[in-house]
Amino acid sequence: MSVKSIFFTLLATGTIWAGSAQAEWQAIEKVETYTVSGTTGPELYASIGQKGPQISKNRRTIAHTNFTLLWSRKYKTDDGNCTLVSAKPKLTITYTLPKPAQKLPPETAALWATFYAGIEKHEHIHGDYIKEMVQKIETATVGMSVANDPKCTKFKTELNKVLSELFQEQRQRGRDFDRSDMAQGGNIHQLILGLVNGH
Repeated sequence: MSVKSIFFTLLATGTIWAGSAQAEWQAIEKVETYTVSGTTGPELYASIGQKGPQISKNRRTIAHTNFTLLWSRKYKTDDGNCTLVSAKPKLTITYTLPKPAQKLPPETAALWATFYAGIEKHEHIHGDYIKEMVQKIETATVGMSVANDPKCTKFKTELNKVLSELFQEQRQRGRDFDRSDMAQGGNIHQLILGLVNGH
């Protein structure tokens, strides 16, 4: 269901930033919508199939979550060693969700409300995974040190290895969650049946 459009920008700035990293930052979370048409559950779901976010040449999805992640980092060099003293993330998570083009009849509106709430919850779990990944990056990298690296060039190579591992872990976690939630008889399948069949 979710496609993560990742924009990792690694900023090695001179910003001085102190305090507990995990206690200081908060993710910015935004919702973007795309319009679907119809007045019945089947019509709305058919419109999702035509207008939903495109994740490949011939495939669309109901909703997706992407994020941008920027970092302000402070490094210290002592005796030729490079140490990451602090790292402050700026994380923006964007959820893309469907929105009916018109006011729905009461019965359809009730079905849609249940469907939408379930889809929104699914995407927010992906958002939680992303926030947890950022926390893991902080924990793994702040205080990290590389010897004999006065210009912090070797450090950044090692840092990118950590980022890549944690990013891949988050991607796999998201894929596993989608596989479970979207399986036959799973949560998303039940939400779709409820919308289309009216129960």
